Amino acid sequence: MSTEDHLAPQAPDSDSMLVQRTLAGEQRAFELLVVRYQRRVERLIGRMVRDTDLVEDIAQETFIRAYRALAQFRGDAQFYTWLYRIAVNTAKKQLLELKRDPLVYQSQMKSGEEDETSGNERELNGGVADTETPEAVLASKEIAEAVNAAMDALPEELRNAITLREIEGLSYEEIALALDCPIGTVRSRIFRAREAISGRIKPLLDRQTGKRW
Repeated sequence: MSTEDHLAPQAPDSDSMLVQRTLAGEQRAFELLVVRYQRRVERLIGRMVRDTDLVEDIAQETFIRAYRALAQFRGDAQFYTWLYRIAVNTAKKQLLELKRDPLVYQSQMKSGEEDETSGNERELNGGVADTETPEAVLASKEIAEAVNAAMDALPEELRNAITLREIEGLSYEEIALALDCPIGTVRSRIFRAREAISGRIKPLLDRQTGKRW
């Protein structure tokens, strides 16, 4: 082995490897899965419930359920898709028990939060850039608020689908697995959600056409 090979950083364990290590009795392996996906799971749940105090509890319950059901994970889908499905079902169950209505998508994310999907969120919220003029930022904020309102107004099944697609960046196949529905249904829900959101923001875009920012 060369010196370069010896000094090269080790690639992180794959999800499937961590699952196998957990099933073999290595608790630390599951802790690594929790660390890897906790923020993403909490972010997903945060868009499903209005009460932010519930997010941490539901996320914890999600990982508990995932740990107990880990032997059922066959590797046919990505681990995080399987985990997201558990998160969605756990959130729905909790909301049903509390008799609260689901609400996908928080109108504002925590300021300064940056992660692997921040680019998708900026695109969905109008694409505000640091170098834009104050007028352009104001216009983008207005569009973002309209998008948020449109998301809030969507039926639950449409909000879930569009959130997993546009915010989490899942494929149609992964969303179908996460929501336990046919891929054709996923495509239909995302199309309807986009149409509804577009209808809400189109008047704003038309009004801004021709303006100098």
